[in-house]
Parts: sequence; structure tokens; C-alpha cells
Amino acid sequence: MSRETVNAICAELPGAELSDPRGGGHDAWKVGDKMFACIGTVGDGVSVKTPDIETAQMLIDAGIATKAPYFHRSWIRLSWDTDAEEMRHRLTVSYDLVRASLTKKLQATLSPRS
Repeated sequence: MSRETVNAICAELPGAELSDPRGGGHDAWKVGDKMFACIGTVGDGVSVKTPDIETAQMLIDAGIATKAPYFHRSWIRLSWDTDAEEMRHRLTVSYDLVRASLTKKLQATLSPRS
């Protein structure tokens, strides 16, 4: 996996937008102005949201992910050597979690995810 591949996956998700809120080369993917994935300037992986702290810890304990620095404990960091299917799954889970937290009105403006 690479920054380009992750960006391509995120770009396919309805309503997903790329921004660099802090400047300097962060790739922050948002839906409805809420972040669901972030690649830092170091570019050693991507941070994504999980359903809860317990899921994040389970993925860390299983060796699938590491703690995402500077994020809430429900976020994890996936390195570039993460299996492609796992990476896509974690990105879409994060997207779905954030999308579900949006207001119903805002959700209604987004195309369905295929």
C-alpha cells in the first residue's frame, strides 16, 4: 500500500473530500467535514477510526495496527505493509462510522455507498 493507493480508495467513497487542515502535507479525508482517515507528513501509514477503544486495542494486540499518535484511543495507525483487503476494509469501516454520525439531513445529501 501507499499514500496514492489509500487516497484512491478514499476518493471512491461518496462525499469524501481531501484536505490539508494543518498544512505541510497532511492528507485528511473527510465526509461531511468530519475526518475518517489521515496520512501524516511522515507518510508511514494511515490513521483510521474504529467503532470503539476495545476494537482499537484488539487490532493493536493482534498486530494489525498500532496506536495512532495524536488521536483518540479509538483510532489506529495502519502501516503501508497492511494487507490490501484489510486496509480497504478498515478505511470503509472508518468512513461508515463517521458518515453514520452525520445529521440525517447531511446523510441524505450523500450518494449511497456501492
